Order: sequence, then structure tokens, then C-alpha cells
Amino acid sequence: MIFCLIGILLYGFGTALYLTCYLGAGPRDGLMVGICQRFHLRINVVRTSLEISVCLLGFLLGGVVGLGTVLFATSIGGVVQFFLNIIARLPHIPYEK
Repeated sequence: MIFCLIGILLYGFGTALYLTCYLGAGPRDGLMVGICQRFHLRINVVRTSLEISVCLLGFLLGGVVGLGTVLFATSIGGVVQFFLNIIARLPHIPYEK
């Protein structure tokens, strides 16, 4: 269980890092960012909703949903939001070409 929690923290941190680099988001994160911008919602609400929806769909299609899956789906939105807030407070170093 401790490895699951560490994994969720690292995954959330990594997601926040690459979202703040503006190098483009993956499919699920792109959907999350698009919904957030379009409807002016917080990332933690949208990401958690997406993850729970995907888990429910996977379960309905016959997949196994274990404790780690439920823990990830319900917490990753808040973890990403937490790390995005921390990264936003860091000083910005402009990129020079």
C-alpha cells in the first residue's frame, strides 16, 4: 500500500511538471485541460471525474477494479492540483532561444 501511495504522489508530481512545460499534453490530460479551460473548473474536480468515469467504464466492460485503482482514481486529481499550486509559486525562468 505504501508503494501505491508513493506512486500516486510521483505520478501527480510528474503530471504537474509536464503540464507546466507547455510541451503538449497526452490524450487524457489534454481532455482534462480542455474541459478545465472550457467550463472554468478546477483540475482536481475534472481529473477525479475523468478517472472515476474510466474506472466505472472499465468495470462495466469486465475489468478488475482493486483498491489501488480506486485509491488512484479518487486521489490523483487532488495530488495534481496540489503540485500545480506548488509549481506556480516557484520563480519563473524565461526560456531564451
